[in-house]
Amino acid sequence: MNAQYQRPCRHPQPQNPLLVRALALCLAAAGSTVAQAQDASRFPTKAIRLIVPFPPSGSNDILGRFIAQKMTERLPQQMVVDNRPGADGIIGTEVAARAPADGHTLLVVSTTYTMNPAIHKLPYDPVKSLIPIAQIASGANVIATHPTFPAKTAKDLIALAKAKPGNIRYATSGIGGFNHFGGELFNSMAGVKLGHIPYKGGGPSMIDVMSGQVEVLLGTLIQTLPHLRTGKLKAIGIGSLKRVSVVPDVPTISESGLPGYECTVWWGFLGPAGIPGPIVTRLNTEINAILGEPEMAKRLQTEAADPVIGPPEAFGKLIASEMIKWARIAKQANIRAE
Repeated sequence: MNAQYQRPCRHPQPQNPLLVRALALCLAAAGSTVAQAQDASRFPTKAIRLIVPFPPSGSNDILGRFIAQKMTERLPQQMVVDNRPGADGIIGTEVAARAPADGHTLLVVSTTYTMNPAIHKLPYDPVKSLIPIAQIASGANVIATHPTFPAKTAKDLIALAKAKPGNIRYATSGIGGFNHFGGELFNSMAGVKLGHIPYKGGGPSMIDVMSGQVEVLLGTLIQTLPHLRTGKLKAIGIGSLKRVSVVPDVPTISESGLPGYECTVWWGFLGPAGIPGPIVTRLNTEINAILGEPEMAKRLQTEAADPVIGPPEAFGKLIASEMIKWARIAKQANIRAE
């Protein structure tokens, strides 16, 4: 908990530390060179727009709304959530990248942000167009099914996939997203081929699995947890190496059929490059204060996310290293956007 660096999928670390450092410096420095002496005491002067680049009910939306509610209580202005879904988060991210760099537009991102450059031609520069504000949380992914699906563990799923090659499919929030990478990692390690069915967001993918239209769901635990609790979905494996306290009876994928499998996700806030340093510091301080509140930490943990407190620079280093890693993995697995 509160770890500064998350490894969404276990793979060798990047072998070019100088490139990692260079990217991190670009991310961290982009907003620190503009008007450092500006006074942030009057910030914000109007409502802060928090862009969620995915549909409602996904993990970015859930966590973004948690923080927005608390920020509204702490600041003299509201933080308003603006869902801008599409293209695996690229549409909303472009909107944020082109917004005025005054701190009044922020973007909530997850691991997918560092995967998109590996498979998409982006309308913004993921290194220079946006800067880190704060990492907010990390959590596990989950493999879930319709309650009537015969598999109870990852081992069962592997056996079924081998017995019926090509007949079992898995739904995710989109091509090239975190859970797509997690599904392909599962295929690679298990020696099976679950067919990938991409959706425009986590909510739609869950609906089709709950209705029995698709057999398996790869999703974040924070997103699926409400439906696991009501019995509309059945969890058969957790992507972290250790079991999660909110679903203690669900085994990890690693312990239940696929040793070494590990997929976790992180979330955080970015802003348009050029935000004055004092405003970045103010936003980071406020967000960290919220995450440090016992009530907020407990609420996140109840939703299967662990708060992560730290400076923008630490988040920038995480983003930089992840971009390099996912570029390598996309090439190895031949993951391509359609």
